[in-house]
Amino acid sequence: MNFIISLMAVLALVVAAFLGIEAAGLSRVFGVAIPYAAFILLISGVVYRVLNWASSPVPFRIPTTAGQQKTLPWIKRDRFDNPCNKIEVLGRFIMEVLFFRSLFRNTRAEVDKGPTLYYQWEKWLWLGGLALHYSLLVIILRHLRFFAEPVPSFVPVLGGMDGFLQVGLPGIYVSDAVFMIAVTYLLLRRLIIPRIRYISIPADYLPLSLILAIGVTGILLRYFTRVDLLKVKQLAIGLINFQCVVPEGIGTLFYIHLFLVCTLIAYFPFSKLIHAGGIFFSPTMNLPNDSRMRRHVNPWDYPVEVQTYVEYEERFREKMIEAGLPVAKDIAAGGPAIYSLTKK
Repeated sequence: MNFIISLMAVLALVVAAFLGIEAAGLSRVFGVAIPYAAFILLISGVVYRVLNWASSPVPFRIPTTAGQQKTLPWIKRDRFDNPCNKIEVLGRFIMEVLFFRSLFRNTRAEVDKGPTLYYQWEKWLWLGGLALHYSLLVIILRHLRFFAEPVPSFVPVLGGMDGFLQVGLPGIYVSDAVFMIAVTYLLLRRLIIPRIRYISIPADYLPLSLILAIGVTGILLRYFTRVDLLKVKQLAIGLINFQCVVPEGIGTLFYIHLFLVCTLIAYFPFSKLIHAGGIFFSPTMNLPNDSRMRRHVNPWDYPVEVQTYVEYEERFREKMIEAGLPVAKDIAAGGPAIYSLTKK
């Protein structure tokens, strides 16, 4: 049901864009107003989230650790999983951001007959996530040819490397195939595996469904329909230079594709996709584990009024006697000692 809700939402977006172009003729709205609105939501949302994270107090060292901490010189320690300084934290970040190291080390626990608890690597999840992110990066860089004039020199080189598999015209990009396979795998994984499906909510399905729809419409535009790329570039350059021009005859499918991309961009700061920036503000990742080497005092501590037990007894002595509770003076004088009292 959660997947159906997300799928219906994506289909509603497609229908809205189709009717807006074909029935209402709102090409300027979908080609100019919506992209600008999506960009404004993206920037404002990301700035708000970053300021919120940056202003959140982190008085204690709470890094995630999965290895030997630095102790005695002759004990081998784990520099990546238990960093003790900023250089090692930087190395941990590089491994995490570029290679998804924590996901690579992820394991799945299951109980077999016996019962026996055993662990199994989740390498397919790591490979699917890595393939999706890197193929998406290549696709975004290739799209720079629509937004820049002159086109950066690395874009044609990247396109040539990505399109080395020349099968017919236009040539097939490897990144397109990898992207579709990866996003389909991640979506099917949530649908097929019962324990993953049980914890999945619409917020998990919607980004995947939206990304899949963007990939499908993009493939249709490149391989199955005729689109005037010069007009597309004219529209994109106009948006960048704030000289908006909406050429005639671009095609409804292009506006559907653009509308889905704008929806994903506007949804990005308010979804789980924001983890792309949130990882840099995560105290479990950006703090060294140096509690044994440095004393960390909570800067938000404030003086608290306290009283010793002697002061407490002087204040409530009569009431304690009436209630039959032992008091320290009676115990010191040889009275009934129910429990011992000490003063630090």
